[in-house]
Amino acid sequence: MTEAPILFNRLCVIGIGLIGSSILWASRERGLATTLVAADVSKAVRARVRELGMADEVTGDMAQAVRGADCVVLCVPSGSFGAVAQAIGTHLEPGAVITDTGSVKGAVVAQMTPFLPDNVHFIPAHPVAGTEHSGPDAGFAELFDNRWCIFTPPETIDPQALARLRSFWERLGSKVECMTPEHHDLVLAITSHVPHLIAYNIVGTADDLEAVTQSEVIKFSAGGFRDFTRIAASDPTMWRDVFLNNRKAVLEVLGRFSEDLAYLQRAIRWGEGDKLFELFTRTRAVRRSIIDIGQETDEPDFGRHHGKS
Repeated sequence: MTEAPILFNRLCVIGIGLIGSSILWASRERGLATTLVAADVSKAVRARVRELGMADEVTGDMAQAVRGADCVVLCVPSGSFGAVAQAIGTHLEPGAVITDTGSVKGAVVAQMTPFLPDNVHFIPAHPVAGTEHSGPDAGFAELFDNRWCIFTPPETIDPQALARLRSFWERLGSKVECMTPEHHDLVLAITSHVPHLIAYNIVGTADDLEAVTQSEVIKFSAGGFRDFTRIAASDPTMWRDVFLNNRKAVLEVLGRFSEDLAYLQRAIRWGEGDKLFELFTRTRAVRRSIIDIGQETDEPDFGRHHGKS
């Protein structure tokens, strides 16, 4: 069998948390780039990246990191993309593919575009993958296997650059789909952002409930509450920025959710079991559909192992 070709000569990943470290591990394991460069503003993170050996070069100098890179991936919080783009814009290699991993696309495009030169190919992207863990130790090469990566490319994007980035994500293990930034943000508001907000809220409510002690909440946690606590353990900085940068879509979905919650409240108050049964039957079918298309299994953590090799 012919070995798959190297896609990039110098791959630079900025921001080495769960996503950034997983990209580096998978890129090394699957031979996607000749040289892997890791850039992070945190001295402690850079030291850990060196200890783990996930990159060939490690630096805190963003300008130095992107020089000569034919692919740059920004894996920073949603509120930081503009500042990073401004720091690297004039140092980018002509013809380079510039992309990101942010879970909000409209704000990322608005933040980054003013600082990027016309001679690079900016293709916003969002790998729909993750765990509740963060930091460079959280990454593993299999994170993106059988997951989706959503691209929101401009209409004028160079087809060859788009095909190159598609190949990159497919070899990382993902399936790729394209849509507009606006549609992406609405889809993710309902499938990810609002569910996270609900999880943060219900865990916070339990913590504040005076009639139930914190030790009882922890000791008697049933499966549903444990699932909420897993989601609510996600990185606070990242999720603060997500909600502030996708506020329009999140508020739209929250409005609909509040109306549906009021409907359930009335059904419970008036003993309308048929309405409850009808909803629970529909939602059970949604769960089955997710399993049927391979986006969930009964195994912990999607059946993945966190090995680095």
